[in-house]
Amino acid sequence: MSELKKIATRDGFGEEILKLGLENPEILIVDADIGKSCKTGAFRKELSAEYHDDKNQYVNVGIAEQNAAGVAAGLATCGKIPFVVTYAVFGSLRMCEMIRQQICYPNLNVKIACSHGGVTPANDGASHQAIEDMGVLRTIPNMTVVMPADYNSAKKLTKAAAETYGPMYLRFTRDAVPQIYDENVEFVIGKAHQIQDGKDVAIIANGDTVRLAVEAAKVLEEKGISARVLDMHTIKPLDVEAVTACVNDIGKIITVEDHNILNGLGSAVCEVAAELGKGIVKRIGIQDQFGQSAPYERLLEINGVTVEEIVKTAEEMQK
Repeated sequence: MSELKKIATRDGFGEEILKLGLENPEILIVDADIGKSCKTGAFRKELSAEYHDDKNQYVNVGIAEQNAAGVAAGLATCGKIPFVVTYAVFGSLRMCEMIRQQICYPNLNVKIACSHGGVTPANDGASHQAIEDMGVLRTIPNMTVVMPADYNSAKKLTKAAAETYGPMYLRFTRDAVPQIYDENVEFVIGKAHQIQDGKDVAIIANGDTVRLAVEAAKVLEEKGISARVLDMHTIKPLDVEAVTACVNDIGKIITVEDHNILNGLGSAVCEVAAELGKGIVKRIGIQDQFGQSAPYERLLEINGVTVEEIVKTAEEMQK
C-alpha cells in the first residue's frame, strides 16, 4: 500500500497501451473520436499513419460506436488485437448488439476499453454516467469484465488484457482516484487480489470503491472489527473460490461498487452465496437510480457509497 498522488485509471491505460503498441504492431486502437478523453493521444502521435507513413495502428471511425465494434471485429479476424476506446456508457449500451453479435458470438479477440465508468463523469450528468455497463456485459457469453482500482493496477490489467485471448470490457475512471498499489503488485484476470485478511467481515469492492473499502477497514480495526478486504477487479469471470472462502470463513460480506447494485458486483457475489445456501451479503452501490450533475464524491454520498456507510453496515452485521 502506498500513499501516492491521485490519478485517473484512464491515465494508466493510456500509458500502458502506448507501451504495448510500440512492442506489438498487432495492437491497434479503434477510436470513436474520443481518444483525448480515453488518453490515447500519445498512441495516435506515435503509431498512426496521420503522423508516420510507416505506421497504421490507429483508426478513428468518428462518432460511430457501432461501426467501431464492427471494424474491431474485422481486424480481429485478421489476427489483430484491437482496443475500441470510448465512454463506458457508449461502449456498453450503444454498442451492445454489435458486441453480442459481432464480437462475443464468434468469440473474437476484441478489447473494449472505456473511460468515464460509474458516476466519475460527475458534472457531465446522467447521460454520461455508466451505472449499468458491467451488469449488462457480464450477461453476454464469452465476455470478460474488468475494472482496475487505481493507476498501477490499470496498467497491469491492460497488459494482461492484451495477453489474454477473447472479448473483454475494461472500465476506467474519468476522475482521479488515490493510488492503492505500488508498481510491483501483480494481478491475474479472474482472480481477486486480497489486500488484507480478517475474520469478522469481508469487504469485496472493485474499481474506484476499493479505496473506500481500505479506509473503512482501518476504521473498523480501531473499533475492534477485523475485515478481510478483496479487490474483485474482475467481476466476470468472478473469483468464485475467493467468494466461497469469504462465505465459509466469515459468513458476513459487504460488496461495494460504483455501479447499480442490480446485476453488478453485489449481484454476482449474492449468486455465489445463494448457491452455497449460506452467508449474509449486504450491497453498497448505486441505488438503482440515475445520477445527476454533481461532484463525483457527492454522487457517491447520495447513494451511500461512503466509508461511513461501510463501517455502519459492518457494525450492524456484528450484532
